[in-house]
Amino acid sequence: MFIQTESTPNPATLKFIPGCTVLEEGAADFPNAASATNSPLAACLFEIPEVTGVYLGADFITVTKSNGEWHHLKPMILGAIMQHFTSGKPVMLAEGAATGGHEWDADSEDGEIVAQIIELLDTKVRPAVAQDGGDIVFRSFSEGVVYVHLQGSCAGCPSSTLTLKNGIENMLRHYIPEVEEVRQVG
Repeated sequence: MFIQTESTPNPATLKFIPGCTVLEEGAADFPNAASATNSPLAACLFEIPEVTGVYLGADFITVTKSNGEWHHLKPMILGAIMQHFTSGKPVMLAEGAATGGHEWDADSEDGEIVAQIIELLDTKVRPAVAQDGGDIVFRSFSEGVVYVHLQGSCAGCPSSTLTLKNGIENMLRHYIPEVEEVRQVG
């Protein structure tokens, strides 16, 4: 098994590409070790003391570190990923199925606007942030404000505010006049 790595805009996060499917559908965000109980792969990665976050995508794994140098941590992370995939263990346990998509009420008063927002996020934004090892999830739309949650390498990235304001907000405002602002929520 050959695992490629790619840097991300977030210097504390590295993207690992194992050359096989990681998740069949959706994504899974593990912001800490306690949240990884339903993923043997994420739990294994959290055994490395410097690992503070794991994000699983369709064909990649994003790992966030607290400190230490990547050249010291990378061999341990690569070993853990390789060991997991050669062991035959599942990436996610059945009761811990990956989450994907967005949370919203289709029957809400702003249902049509929300549908447009989600379509733009899915077709124009999510592929771009996935290339950087992250994801964006729509949370809500209220009084002109779109609330989103950034995951993976995008969470805590120094350039995430710039991406939200100059990229995502401008694009949504261009296509949907009702959108006035985009804000990140936890």
